[in-house]
Amino acid sequence: MATIALVDDDKNILTSVSMLLEQEGYHVRSYADGASALTALSATPVDLAILDIKMPRMDGLELLRRLRQNGDLPVIFLTSKDEEIDELMGLNAGADDYIRKPFSQRLLLERVKAVLRRAESRKGNGAAGEPKKEALVRGKLSLDPQRHECTWEGKPVRLTVTEFLILQCLAQRPGFVKSRDNLMDAAYDDQVYVDDRTIDSHIKRLRKKFKMVDDSFDAIETLYGVGYRYKES
Repeated sequence: MATIALVDDDKNILTSVSMLLEQEGYHVRSYADGASALTALSATPVDLAILDIKMPRMDGLELLRRLRQNGDLPVIFLTSKDEEIDELMGLNAGADDYIRKPFSQRLLLERVKAVLRRAESRKGNGAAGEPKKEALVRGKLSLDPQRHECTWEGKPVRLTVTEFLILQCLAQRPGFVKSRDNLMDAAYDDQVYVDDRTIDSHIKRLRKKFKMVDDSFDAIETLYGVGYRYKES
């Protein structure tokens, strides 16, 4: 089973969530602050990290930024109940998903399983007996699902699993509008609920990443009240 890192300064959450995940068969490594987690996870990586945003010594946003320097670790953020800015900050930082506190154990397990499945699907592309997923080329964009690689004009663009799936859904049919529901279906399992703002935040993050390699990037168009579409240049 997967190994999951749980990082939160709330001892009750560390205890209850660790017990929940271990009962499901996961291996859990828990940390009470970001600084100690960074040291341990840099030395021994895990399959998924669940991070609280607000922690002493090093918050979850900074921890994610540093961890992502060495790889594409899937991350779920735990956010404050009434502070929507936490969610936006977490998604804009590149998290794969977020959960508001307090959360139900069932919801947490569904989100964990969904993110791990998407990450495993990425790793498993091209395995024996599975059809090979061909690279997708649309103008300056190249997406290789088998290697989880994205380039723009030959320059690499590092995407999370969720961002990759959303972009792939848009680029498969340039000019065709994809509603937020379409993009949710492409990036999330059916049983995992996300709201419109989550998709909007992922799109914002995608644009930001591409503008870092090409300031004139405008291939993802917004059709207000309808959805998004990929415009092939």
